[in-house]
Amino acid sequence: MEPIYIPNEQDFRRWIKEAITEALQDLKNNNPAPTEDEVLLNRKEVAKLLRISLVTLTDWVKIGLPSHKHRGRIYFDKNEVLAYIKEEKLKNVNFTSRLHHLKKEFK
Repeated sequence: MEPIYIPNEQDFRRWIKEAITEALQDLKNNNPAPTEDEVLLNRKEVAKLLRISLVTLTDWVKIGLPSHKHRGRIYFDKNEVLAYIKEEKLKNVNFTSRLHHLKKEFK
């Protein structure tokens, strides 16, 4: 007959710690860090990138500029925004002289 091993509290703590450490390592290895192009930008960063005001950005979001909501905040994927502008989906937006750089960059 084999002896029965009864684990104590320290054994359970060690097993849980090892399991959590292993799970976190698996997550880290399976989900590589996002590249520079995949990083989400907030409203201020996108407005600065496009050289527009936050009010204009809000108007553009209303007419279809791609955005992602998370926990009550709005984020933008830089590649999606640039692709959207390149496809000229902002045709009905009047590019004033202040925004001429966008027209030149994305033609």
